[in-house]
Amino acid sequence: MNNFHGIELHPATAAFLAKPRRMLIGGEWVDALAGDTLPVVDPADGETFCRVPAGEAADIDRAVQAASRAFESGDWPKMRPVDRERLLLKLADLLEANAQEFAELEAIDNGKPVTMARYVDVGLSVDFIRYMAGWATKIEGSTMELSVPLVRDREFFGFTRREPVGVVGAIIPWNFPLLMAIWKVAPALAAGCTMILKPAEDTPLTALRLGELAVEAGYPAGVLNVVTGLGHTAGAALAAHPGIHKIAFTGSTEIGKLVGKAAMENMTRCSLELGGKSPVIVLDDVDPAVAAAGAAQAIFFNQGQVCTAGSRLYVHRSRFDEVVEQLSAIAAGMKMGPGIDPTTQIGPLVSKVQQNRVMDYVNSGYAEGARAAAGGAAGDGPGCFVRPTVLVDVHDNMRVVREEIFGPVVVAQPFDDLDEIARRANDTPFGLAASIWSNDLSRVHRLIPKIKAGTVWVNCHNIIENVMPFGGFKQSGIGREAGRSALELYTEPKSVIMML
Repeated sequence: MNNFHGIELHPATAAFLAKPRRMLIGGEWVDALAGDTLPVVDPADGETFCRVPAGEAADIDRAVQAASRAFESGDWPKMRPVDRERLLLKLADLLEANAQEFAELEAIDNGKPVTMARYVDVGLSVDFIRYMAGWATKIEGSTMELSVPLVRDREFFGFTRREPVGVVGAIIPWNFPLLMAIWKVAPALAAGCTMILKPAEDTPLTALRLGELAVEAGYPAGVLNVVTGLGHTAGAALAAHPGIHKIAFTGSTEIGKLVGKAAMENMTRCSLELGGKSPVIVLDDVDPAVAAAGAAQAIFFNQGQVCTAGSRLYVHRSRFDEVVEQLSAIAAGMKMGPGIDPTTQIGPLVSKVQQNRVMDYVNSGYAEGARAAAGGAAGDGPGCFVRPTVLVDVHDNMRVVREEIFGPVVVAQPFDDLDEIARRANDTPFGLAASIWSNDLSRVHRLIPKIKAGTVWVNCHNIIENVMPFGGFKQSGIGREAGRSALELYTEPKSVIMML
């Protein structure tokens, strides 16, 4: 298979697709024990172009055993922090050297534009690995002066140390398959943990290719294992496995609650990065052209399949009509096509299931009185396309306003004052992110503390930085990824008290 949709593939991409794809367990490439496979579908035309193993509970169990052996014995627990750092840096170098292949795999597997995949997904993954590599040598504890008032005739010395939490199960979503894998793999391995990585069934390819790079980089057997399979079989088995010490999940709030419940049965540590319904708030001093361009990037980036997508647009009434008009023009002018085509601006959604879900939301908006200022329909042909959509004439109680759509659909509403917009922005079970657009820093600073969200952007949206913790309030999740906070997810503090 040398091309997709008339676009010539990189030779490495074609070679990867041409060979059998197997799971990585204990340093060996294996098929599922049951011998079953899953189709991998091109969302641009709905055609199956390859298959991967359909791992199940038995495959998860042997992966957990392999990761446990690697954590408890062998080379990994003896490895010095500087050596873990060097291994991570080597992994980053290999990923950078194979950037075009990974970008193409993301484009044909997920549907996202290949240029975006190259510079966002792969570029950010390389940078994040290098950032986390530096933390491997900087995990530290503290010393304390102890009082122990009940034992005054002896001296005591106290200190803390951070130790790897153990075997980690990582369940990653389909919207950023590589980047979300790296957000979990890099800090876990930097901390000295071992991992079983379970990619989404819709987008398994870059996780398997990442496993190949880990082997090439020289990671000991069992440190990183990759098991492909369905969420309700392999994913559920991973979340519920008693040999897992930490579950790291990114996905919908609905599934995150199930993962959390399963983990709690074994008191497994758990971090959940979940859904959002992020507001984009445009004050009256903003140039409408700037606001429209920012709102477009906030919602149409990655076809709106972003947990932080700016899916609720609130514009001051004095600027509302201008911003909506210009945003609608941007939406109407975006080029749709297969992700592998470098000229594509809007690719297909990840699957027919997701396309139907998004269109169900759009149609529910119509039924409740909404009107499409742009888009509002599925794309032509067999692919999983949805046209960039701007809905107006909406009210706060509509499903399209309250629930996460996870597609290129924004609902636009006017507002009049800061107190009103703070209340409306917070009127949601989610609290992942928000953006404020204004040049009036006095009003911006007054508004920021009122917004209940884990990230607030000012005059930008969807900007991710390695040093900044990422996570949400309310039902948008538990825990923080990136920055120093990521290390806290994969380590346990231990207190040591010594009587001298």
